[in-house]
Amino acid sequence: MAIRVPAIMHVKQLLRGSFLSGKEAAFTTKIVPKGYFAVYVGEGQKKRFILPISYLNEPSFQNLLNEAAEEFGFDHPMGGLTIPCREDVLIDLTSRLNRL
Repeated sequence: MAIRVPAIMHVKQLLRGSFLSGKEAAFTTKIVPKGYFAVYVGEGQKKRFILPISYLNEPSFQNLLNEAAEEFGFDHPMGGLTIPCREDVLIDLTSRLNRL
């Protein structure tokens, strides 16, 4: 019987584009692979995630984007989308989307 790594750890490793905070990411290159986009999440210190563009078609992710538009507008000085949620909320949502 194989030992399974908790799903949340696996999702974090797959989704985390970098371990850089928003300020650190602003001073480094912002390379995002084709077919993906960068988002910044977190309260206070923002963390950068690289997500597949297929998430943009998902209603649950679109709800997060609508909240981001209401709170932050469409000007994103960090170079990626800023989403007003905690990191664990995004990880939970993306892990559910990966199961579809």
